[in-house]
Amino acid sequence: MSLKEMVTHYEKQLILAALATSAGHQRRAAEALGVLPTTLHEKMKRLGIPTATAVIPLEAVEAVEAASPQ
Repeated sequence: MSLKEMVTHYEKQLILAALATSAGHQRRAAEALGVLPTTLHEKMKRLGIPTATAVIPLEAVEAVEAASPQ
């Protein structure tokens, strides 16, 4: 896995975890990540994370973490 792929994967993990912790509230997730909500929205679109307001189940976060390279 290339550095770029690893960074992208880690970024996706962090965003999914923040969304799960904030019960899908993107503004709170953005605040927790230290980015603007618009930045979070753009990153979500780029990473293929649904941008519609929805609760991200913890199982989705755990699945991404389990697939991460060790």
